[in-house]
Amino acid sequence: MWKHIAANTLTFLIVALFLFGGLIVWGTNEYTAGGPLDQAICVQVRSGSNMRLVSVDLAEQNAISSPAIFRMGADYSDSALLLKAGSFLVPEGSSMAEIVNIVTQGGQSTCGTEIVYRVGVTRVVAQVRELNPVTGRFVELASFEPNKTEALPVEYAETRAADDTQYRVVIAEGVTSWQVVQALNSLEFMAGDVADIPLEGTLAPDSYQVQPGNSVAELLAVMESAQVRILAEAWAGRADGLPLSNPQEALILASIIEKEASTSDERFEVASVFVNRLNLGMRLQTDPTVIYGVTEGRGVLGRGLRQSELRFETPWNTYVIPGLPATPIANPGAATIKAALNPASTDFIFFVAKTLDPRDGHNFAVSLADHNSNVAIYRALEKERTALGNN
Repeated sequence: MWKHIAANTLTFLIVALFLFGGLIVWGTNEYTAGGPLDQAICVQVRSGSNMRLVSVDLAEQNAISSPAIFRMGADYSDSALLLKAGSFLVPEGSSMAEIVNIVTQGGQSTCGTEIVYRVGVTRVVAQVRELNPVTGRFVELASFEPNKTEALPVEYAETRAADDTQYRVVIAEGVTSWQVVQALNSLEFMAGDVADIPLEGTLAPDSYQVQPGNSVAELLAVMESAQVRILAEAWAGRADGLPLSNPQEALILASIIEKEASTSDERFEVASVFVNRLNLGMRLQTDPTVIYGVTEGRGVLGRGLRQSELRFETPWNTYVIPGLPATPIANPGAATIKAALNPASTDFIFFVAKTLDPRDGHNFAVSLADHNSNVAIYRALEKERTALGNN
Protein backbone atom coordinates (compact mmCIF):
# COMPACT_ATOMS: atom_id res chain seq x y z
CA MET A 1 0.00 0.00 0.00
CA TRP A 2 2.76 2.45 0.94
CA LYS A 3 4.55 1.59 -2.27
CA HIS A 4 1.36 2.44 -4.18
CA ILE A 5 0.96 5.81 -2.36
CA ALA A 6 4.62 6.64 -2.95
CA ALA A 7 4.30 5.82 -6.65
CA ASN A 8 1.19 8.01 -7.01
CA THR A 9 2.89 10.87 -5.16
CA LEU A 10 5.94 10.64 -7.39
CA THR A 11 3.75 10.62 -10.47
CA PHE A 12 1.87 13.68 -9.19
CA LEU A 13 5.13 15.54 -8.54
CA ILE A 14 6.43 14.71 -12.00
CA VAL A 15 3.20 15.94 -13.61
CA ALA A 16 3.25 19.08 -11.44
CA LEU A 17 6.86 19.82 -12.36
CA PHE A 18 6.05 19.25 -16.01
CA LEU A 19 3.08 21.61 -15.84
CA PHE A 20 5.11 24.17 -13.89
CA GLY A 21 7.90 24.00 -16.45
CA GLY A 22 5.37 24.44 -19.22
CA LEU A 23 3.90 27.43 -17.39
CA ILE A 24 7.34 29.02 -17.15
CA VAL A 25 7.95 28.46 -20.86
CA TRP A 26 4.53 29.93 -21.69
CA GLY A 27 5.13 32.94 -19.43
CA THR A 28 8.56 33.55 -20.93
CA ASN A 29 7.13 33.42 -24.43
CA GLU A 30 4.36 35.82 -23.46
CA TYR A 31 6.94 38.21 -21.95
CA THR A 32 9.15 38.30 -25.04
CA ALA A 33 6.53 37.99 -27.78
CA GLY A 34 5.16 40.98 -29.67
CA GLY A 35 2.46 42.80 -27.74
CA PRO A 36 -1.12 43.77 -28.60
CA LEU A 37 -0.46 47.50 -29.04
CA ASP A 38 -1.76 48.51 -32.48
CA GLN A 39 -0.30 52.04 -32.45
CA ALA A 40 2.44 53.83 -30.53
CA ILE A 41 1.58 55.47 -27.20
CA CYS A 42 3.18 57.69 -24.59
CA VAL A 43 3.50 56.06 -21.18
CA GLN A 44 3.86 58.42 -18.24
CA VAL A 45 5.80 57.20 -15.21
CA ARG A 46 5.31 59.59 -12.32
CA SER A 47 7.95 60.19 -9.69
CA GLY A 48 7.58 57.60 -6.90
CA SER A 49 5.64 55.17 -9.10
CA ASN A 50 6.26 51.41 -9.21
CA MET A 51 5.93 48.49 -11.61
CA ARG A 52 2.46 47.55 -10.35
CA LEU A 53 1.05 50.99 -11.20
CA VAL A 54 2.87 51.02 -14.53
CA SER A 55 1.60 47.54 -15.42
CA VAL A 56 -2.01 48.56 -14.67
CA ASP A 57 -1.66 51.65 -16.87
CA LEU A 58 -0.15 49.60 -19.69
CA ALA A 59 -2.93 47.01 -19.48
CA GLU A 60 -5.59 49.75 -19.60
CA GLN A 61 -3.96 51.10 -22.77
CA ASN A 62 -3.89 47.56 -24.23
CA ALA A 63 -0.10 47.62 -24.41
CA ILE A 64 0.40 44.35 -22.50
CA SER A 65 -1.61 41.14 -22.17
CA SER A 66 -0.81 40.36 -18.52
CA PRO A 67 0.19 42.82 -15.76
CA ALA A 68 1.31 39.87 -13.62
CA ILE A 69 3.70 38.51 -16.26
CA PHE A 70 4.97 42.04 -16.89
CA ARG A 71 5.81 42.48 -13.19
CA MET A 72 7.34 39.01 -12.84
CA GLY A 73 9.48 39.58 -15.90
CA ALA A 74 10.69 42.91 -14.53
CA ASP A 75 11.49 41.28 -11.17
CA TYR A 76 13.26 38.30 -12.76
CA SER A 77 15.44 40.61 -14.90
CA ASP A 78 16.28 42.76 -11.84
CA SER A 79 14.73 45.77 -13.59
CA ALA A 80 11.90 46.61 -11.20
CA LEU A 81 14.04 48.92 -9.07
CA LEU A 82 15.44 50.71 -12.15
CA LEU A 83 12.13 52.36 -13.08
CA LYS A 84 12.64 55.91 -14.39
CA ALA A 85 10.23 58.82 -13.99
CA GLY A 86 9.24 60.49 -17.24
CA SER A 87 7.20 60.04 -20.41
CA PHE A 88 8.30 57.27 -22.74
CA LEU A 89 7.41 56.39 -26.31
CA VAL A 90 6.26 52.77 -26.64
CA PRO A 91 6.18 51.66 -30.31
CA GLU A 92 3.34 49.52 -31.63
CA GLY A 93 3.72 45.79 -31.10
CA SER A 94 6.34 46.20 -28.35
CA SER A 95 6.88 43.12 -26.20
CA MET A 96 6.68 43.32 -22.43
CA ALA A 97 10.45 42.81 -22.28
CA GLU A 98 10.97 45.76 -24.63
CA ILE A 99 8.63 47.99 -22.62
CA VAL A 100 10.45 47.14 -19.39
CA ASN A 101 13.68 48.15 -21.09
CA ILE A 102 12.14 51.42 -22.32
CA VAL A 103 10.97 52.55 -18.87
CA THR A 104 14.10 51.43 -17.02
CA GLN A 105 17.07 51.86 -19.33
CA GLY A 106 16.22 54.97 -21.34
CA GLY A 107 17.37 57.49 -18.75
CA GLN A 108 15.70 60.40 -20.62
CA SER A 109 12.08 61.00 -21.51
CA THR A 110 11.34 60.22 -25.13
CA CYS A 111 7.71 61.30 -25.34
CA GLY A 112 5.18 63.81 -24.04
CA THR A 113 5.35 67.60 -23.82
CA GLU A 114 8.52 69.66 -23.75
CA ILE A 115 9.61 73.28 -23.59
CA VAL A 116 12.45 74.12 -25.95
CA TYR A 117 14.49 77.31 -25.56
CA ARG A 118 16.21 78.11 -28.84
CA VAL A 119 19.13 80.50 -28.45
CA GLY A 120 19.74 82.03 -31.86
CA VAL A 121 22.05 84.69 -33.24
CA THR A 122 19.37 87.39 -33.25
CA ARG A 123 16.81 86.21 -30.68
CA VAL A 124 15.74 83.64 -28.10
CA VAL A 125 12.53 81.72 -28.79
CA ALA A 126 10.62 79.49 -26.38
CA GLN A 127 8.61 76.71 -27.98
CA VAL A 128 6.03 74.49 -26.30
CA ARG A 129 5.50 71.29 -28.23
CA GLU A 130 4.08 67.81 -27.80
CA LEU A 131 5.11 64.57 -29.46
CA ASN A 132 2.40 62.77 -31.38
CA PRO A 133 3.30 59.12 -30.66
CA VAL A 134 1.53 57.84 -33.75
CA THR A 135 3.34 60.06 -36.27
CA GLY A 136 6.53 60.47 -34.25
CA ARG A 137 6.40 64.22 -34.94
CA PHE A 138 6.19 67.15 -32.55
CA VAL A 139 3.13 69.40 -32.66
CA GLU A 140 3.77 73.02 -31.71
CA LEU A 141 1.42 74.31 -29.01
CA ALA A 142 2.92 77.78 -28.52
CA SER A 143 5.93 79.83 -29.59
CA PHE A 144 7.10 83.19 -28.25
CA GLU A 145 10.13 85.33 -27.36
CA PRO A 146 10.35 85.13 -23.54
CA ASN A 147 12.31 88.38 -23.17
CA LYS A 148 9.80 90.34 -25.25
CA THR A 149 6.50 88.86 -24.08
CA GLU A 150 4.64 90.26 -21.10
CA ALA A 151 1.65 87.90 -21.15
CA LEU A 152 2.94 84.34 -21.44
CA PRO A 153 0.84 81.85 -23.43
CA VAL A 154 -1.57 79.70 -21.42
CA GLU A 155 -0.01 76.57 -22.92
CA TYR A 156 3.36 77.59 -21.51
CA ALA A 157 2.03 78.07 -17.98
CA GLU A 158 0.15 74.78 -18.08
CA THR A 159 3.18 72.90 -19.37
CA ARG A 160 5.47 74.47 -16.77
CA ALA A 161 3.06 73.32 -14.03
CA ALA A 162 3.07 69.68 -15.19
CA ASP A 163 5.50 67.42 -13.37
CA ASP A 164 6.44 65.38 -16.44
CA THR A 165 7.43 68.31 -18.67
CA GLN A 166 10.81 67.98 -20.36
CA TYR A 167 13.12 70.96 -20.91
CA ARG A 168 15.63 71.44 -23.68
CA VAL A 169 18.06 74.25 -24.51
CA VAL A 170 19.14 74.45 -28.15
CA ILE A 171 22.19 76.58 -28.93
CA ALA A 172 22.44 77.63 -32.58
CA GLU A 173 25.73 77.62 -34.47
CA GLY A 174 27.31 81.06 -34.63
CA VAL A 175 26.06 82.54 -31.35
CA THR A 176 28.62 84.21 -29.12
CA SER A 177 29.47 83.15 -25.59
CA TRP A 178 28.00 86.39 -24.25
CA GLN A 179 24.71 85.66 -26.01
CA VAL A 180 24.62 82.13 -24.56
CA VAL A 181 25.21 83.33 -21.00
CA GLN A 182 22.65 86.11 -21.27
CA ALA A 183 20.05 83.67 -22.58
CA LEU A 184 20.71 81.03 -19.91
CA ASN A 185 20.69 83.60 -17.11
CA SER A 186 17.23 84.71 -18.24
CA LEU A 187 15.66 81.25 -17.93
CA GLU A 188 13.57 81.23 -14.77
CA PHE A 189 13.83 77.50 -14.20
CA MET A 190 17.64 77.47 -14.15
CA ALA A 191 19.64 78.34 -11.05
CA GLY A 192 22.69 80.51 -10.37
CA ASP A 193 23.34 83.37 -12.78
CA VAL A 194 26.84 83.42 -14.26
CA ALA A 195 28.81 86.66 -14.46
CA ASP A 196 32.02 85.47 -16.12
CA ILE A 197 31.72 84.85 -19.86
CA PRO A 198 33.43 81.67 -21.15
CA LEU A 199 36.11 82.18 -23.77
CA GLU A 200 34.71 82.75 -27.24
CA GLY A 201 34.31 79.61 -29.32
CA THR A 202 34.53 77.19 -26.37
CA LEU A 203 30.80 76.37 -26.13
CA ALA A 204 29.50 73.58 -28.39
CA PRO A 205 26.26 74.51 -30.18
CA ASP A 206 23.87 71.60 -29.70
CA SER A 207 20.62 70.46 -28.09
CA TYR A 208 20.88 69.91 -24.33
CA GLN A 209 18.25 68.30 -22.12
CA VAL A 210 18.04 70.03 -18.74
CA GLN A 211 15.96 69.86 -15.57
CA PRO A 212 14.46 72.64 -13.43
CA GLY A 213 17.02 73.64 -10.83
CA ASN A 214 20.04 72.80 -12.98
CA SER A 215 22.67 75.51 -12.68
CA VAL A 216 23.79 77.68 -15.57
CA ALA A 217 27.42 76.99 -14.66
CA GLU A 218 26.90 73.23 -14.89
CA LEU A 219 25.34 73.50 -18.34
CA LEU A 220 28.14 75.76 -19.56
CA ALA A 221 30.66 73.21 -18.29
CA VAL A 222 28.91 70.48 -20.30
CA MET A 223 29.08 72.68 -23.42
CA GLU A 224 32.77 73.39 -22.88
CA SER A 225 33.60 69.70 -22.43
CA ALA A 226 31.70 68.87 -25.61
CA GLN A 227 33.59 71.50 -27.61
CA VAL A 228 36.96 70.24 -26.31
CA ARG A 229 36.06 66.73 -27.49
CA ILE A 230 34.74 67.91 -30.88
CA LEU A 231 37.80 70.03 -31.58
CA ALA A 232 40.22 67.28 -30.55
CA GLU A 233 38.54 64.72 -32.81
CA ALA A 234 38.43 67.12 -35.76
CA TRP A 235 42.07 68.14 -35.29
CA ALA A 236 43.13 64.49 -35.23
CA GLY A 237 41.38 63.96 -38.60
CA ARG A 238 42.59 67.17 -40.27
CA ALA A 239 43.83 67.35 -43.83
CA ASP A 240 47.52 67.71 -44.57
CA GLY A 241 49.14 71.02 -45.43
CA LEU A 242 46.76 73.38 -43.65
CA PRO A 243 48.09 76.84 -42.67
CA LEU A 244 47.02 76.20 -39.07
CA SER A 245 49.50 75.67 -36.25
CA ASN A 246 47.21 74.39 -33.50
CA PRO A 247 43.58 73.55 -32.61
CA GLN A 248 42.95 77.10 -31.37
CA GLU A 249 43.67 78.51 -34.82
CA ALA A 250 41.31 75.90 -36.27
CA LEU A 251 38.61 77.09 -33.86
CA ILE A 252 39.18 80.71 -34.91
CA LEU A 253 38.93 79.83 -38.60
CA ALA A 254 35.82 77.71 -38.01
CA SER A 255 34.10 80.61 -36.24
CA ILE A 256 34.64 82.83 -39.29
CA ILE A 257 33.33 80.14 -41.64
CA GLU A 258 30.29 79.72 -39.37
CA LYS A 259 29.43 83.41 -39.75
CA GLU A 260 30.06 83.50 -43.50
CA ALA A 261 28.61 80.22 -44.84
CA SER A 262 24.97 80.70 -45.75
CA THR A 263 24.16 77.03 -46.26
CA SER A 264 25.50 73.83 -44.77
CA ASP A 265 26.51 72.62 -48.24
CA GLU A 266 28.94 75.49 -48.88
CA ARG A 267 30.90 75.30 -45.61
CA PHE A 268 33.74 73.42 -47.30
CA GLU A 269 33.97 75.90 -50.20
CA VAL A 270 33.98 78.88 -47.86
CA ALA A 271 36.68 77.13 -45.84
CA SER A 272 38.71 76.67 -49.02
CA VAL A 273 38.60 80.42 -49.73
CA PHE A 274 40.04 81.32 -46.36
CA VAL A 275 42.62 78.53 -46.42
CA ASN A 276 43.71 79.63 -49.92
CA ARG A 277 44.01 83.23 -48.74
CA LEU A 278 46.09 82.22 -45.73
CA ASN A 279 48.37 80.13 -47.94
CA LEU A 280 48.81 83.07 -50.34
CA GLY A 281 49.46 85.56 -47.54
CA MET A 282 46.30 87.51 -48.40
CA ARG A 283 44.21 89.24 -45.76
CA LEU A 284 40.96 87.44 -45.03
CA GLN A 285 38.87 90.63 -45.40
CA THR A 286 35.68 89.27 -43.88
CA ASP A 287 32.95 91.54 -42.49
CA PRO A 288 31.99 89.38 -39.47
CA THR A 289 35.44 89.93 -37.97
CA VAL A 290 34.97 93.68 -38.26
CA ILE A 291 31.54 93.42 -36.63
CA TYR A 292 33.01 91.43 -33.75
CA GLY A 293 35.60 94.17 -33.26
CA VAL A 294 32.76 96.66 -32.89
CA THR A 295 30.43 94.60 -30.65
CA GLU A 296 32.95 92.16 -29.08
CA GLY A 297 30.17 89.61 -29.31
CA ARG A 298 27.76 91.53 -27.07
CA GLY A 299 24.62 91.52 -29.14
CA VAL A 300 23.85 92.20 -32.79
CA LEU A 301 25.20 95.27 -34.62
CA GLY A 302 21.83 95.90 -36.24
CA ARG A 303 23.13 98.09 -39.07
CA GLY A 304 25.62 98.10 -41.90
CA LEU A 305 29.32 98.62 -41.34
CA ARG A 306 30.75 102.11 -41.74
CA GLN A 307 33.85 102.79 -43.82
CA SER A 308 35.56 104.10 -40.70
CA GLU A 309 34.92 100.75 -38.99
CA LEU A 310 36.35 98.82 -41.91
CA ARG A 311 39.55 100.90 -41.63
CA PHE A 312 39.80 100.91 -37.83
CA GLU A 313 42.26 98.39 -36.44
CA THR A 314 41.02 95.97 -33.80
CA PRO A 315 42.41 92.53 -32.83
CA TRP A 316 39.70 91.06 -35.09
CA ASN A 317 39.50 93.35 -38.15
CA THR A 318 40.85 91.15 -40.94
CA TYR A 319 40.70 94.04 -43.43
CA VAL A 320 43.54 95.61 -41.44
CA ILE A 321 45.43 92.81 -39.67
CA PRO A 322 47.15 89.91 -41.46
CA GLY A 323 46.17 86.31 -40.84
CA LEU A 324 43.62 85.15 -38.33
CA PRO A 325 41.99 87.37 -35.69
CA ALA A 326 43.06 87.14 -32.05
CA THR A 327 40.20 84.90 -30.93
CA PRO A 328 37.17 83.13 -32.38
CA ILE A 329 34.29 85.45 -33.20
CA ALA A 330 31.49 83.01 -32.32
CA ASN A 331 30.89 79.42 -31.25
CA PRO A 332 31.19 77.18 -34.33
CA GLY A 333 29.36 73.87 -34.64
CA ALA A 334 30.95 70.47 -35.12
CA ALA A 335 30.22 70.37 -38.87
CA THR A 336 31.92 73.72 -39.44
CA ILE A 337 34.96 72.78 -37.36
CA LYS A 338 35.26 69.70 -39.54
CA ALA A 339 34.98 71.85 -42.69
CA ALA A 340 37.70 74.21 -41.46
CA LEU A 341 40.05 71.25 -41.06
CA ASN A 342 38.98 69.46 -44.25
CA PRO A 343 38.24 72.24 -46.78
CA ALA A 344 37.20 71.59 -50.36
CA SER A 345 40.03 71.50 -52.88
CA THR A 346 39.47 74.68 -54.91
CA ASP A 347 41.33 77.71 -56.24
CA PHE A 348 38.64 80.11 -55.00
CA ILE A 349 39.83 83.26 -53.23
CA PHE A 350 36.67 85.38 -53.51
CA PHE A 351 32.97 85.01 -52.77
CA VAL A 352 29.91 87.22 -52.61
CA ALA A 353 26.22 86.53 -51.92
CA LYS A 354 24.21 85.28 -54.90
CA THR A 355 21.04 87.13 -53.96
CA LEU A 356 19.66 89.33 -51.19
CA ASP A 357 18.44 86.19 -49.44
CA PRO A 358 21.37 84.71 -47.47
CA ARG A 359 19.86 81.26 -47.76
CA ASP A 360 20.72 81.24 -51.48
CA GLY A 361 24.44 80.97 -50.78
CA HIS A 362 27.39 82.58 -52.54
CA ASN A 363 29.04 82.94 -55.93
CA PHE A 364 32.71 81.93 -55.76
CA ALA A 365 35.51 83.18 -57.99
CA VAL A 366 39.19 82.56 -58.68
CA SER A 367 40.01 85.89 -60.35
CA LEU A 368 39.30 89.44 -59.26
CA ALA A 369 37.62 90.13 -62.61
CA ASP A 370 35.10 87.32 -62.08
CA HIS A 371 34.56 88.43 -58.52
CA ASN A 372 33.86 92.00 -59.62
CA SER A 373 31.28 90.68 -62.07
CA ASN A 374 29.58 88.75 -59.25
CA VAL A 375 29.67 91.84 -57.05
CA ALA A 376 28.09 93.90 -59.83
CA ILE A 377 25.20 91.43 -60.03
CA TYR A 378 24.67 91.67 -56.30
CA ARG A 379 24.82 95.49 -56.32
CA ALA A 380 22.20 95.56 -59.08
CA LEU A 381 19.89 93.48 -56.89
CA GLU A 382 20.46 95.90 -53.99
CA LYS A 383 19.69 98.85 -56.26
CA GLU A 384 16.51 97.18 -57.49
CA ARG A 385 15.32 96.55 -53.95
CA THR A 386 15.99 100.17 -52.98
CA ALA A 387 14.04 101.41 -55.99
CA LEU A 388 11.08 99.17 -55.13
CA GLY A 389 11.18 100.38 -51.54
CA ASN A 390 11.02 104.01 -52.62
CA ASN A 391 7.94 103.43 -54.84
